[in-house]
Amino acid sequence: MAESSSEGHPDAGPLPGHKPLDEKLAGMDHRLGEVAETVGRLQRSAAAPTPAWRRITEGEHRWPAAVAITVMIALQFKVPTRFSLLGWWVLPVVEAVILVAIVIANPMRISGFSRALRRLGLTLIALASFANGWAASYLVVGLVRGTEGRDAESLLLVGGNIWLTNILIFSLWYWELDRGGPGARAQAMEPLPDFVFPQMTSPDLAHRDWEPAFGDYLYLAITNATAFSPTDTLPFSRWSKLTMGVQSLVSLSVGALIIARAVNILK
Repeated sequence: MAESSSEGHPDAGPLPGHKPLDEKLAGMDHRLGEVAETVGRLQRSAAAPTPAWRRITEGEHRWPAAVAITVMIALQFKVPTRFSLLGWWVLPVVEAVILVAIVIANPMRISGFSRALRRLGLTLIALASFANGWAASYLVVGLVRGTEGRDAESLLLVGGNIWLTNILIFSLWYWELDRGGPGARAQAMEPLPDFVFPQMTSPDLAHRDWEPAFGDYLYLAITNATAFSPTDTLPFSRWSKLTMGVQSLVSLSVGALIIARAVNILK
């Protein structure tokens, strides 16, 4: 009699092309584990509170930026007349008038988006940028030609004035342009940030009501002016990268020439 087939025998091996039952079960357990992990992650994400910078808030106070603009205008009044294209008082007075108009229109919190106020704010910063850029260019050209920087004390005062004004101007640019400005940020109109602050990448280490305010942009401008590169805050959009690059170049050119000339004079 022919030997019986081994099919169905308990000791028989698996058929060709078929996995053992234990291996199939192990694969199913691994897949179920991945699904459970994904579901848990989605549940935790849905339960986590939305950070303030992603939702509508009451906005930030006007006064920190207004104080910075006031200091910037006061510094521009101290620039010698020869460093001004239209006279030492013209552009600072225009900037002061614009600032007064903005404060009267919105003196407290910047909780809503206003196209008119945004245009006034951008105009003010553009005028200040033009005035300080002209002064910086005049100083750099004068240092290269040897017509400026004959006295170390006056050079440091004027150069320090221009350098500090440059920091305030770029902090205002960052503050006014990031995600459409403070009013647009308060209304959560732009979901994608131009600058990524540490509190955005580590929300567990930040207060749930944290959102970027003028002080954060001022710190960004200071560190960029001294390190000539991003530190803890990263630019994500093209305009933010370009603007930070321009600030670094201005700070480097003005600062390096002033220090080099001042050291040469003191020797």
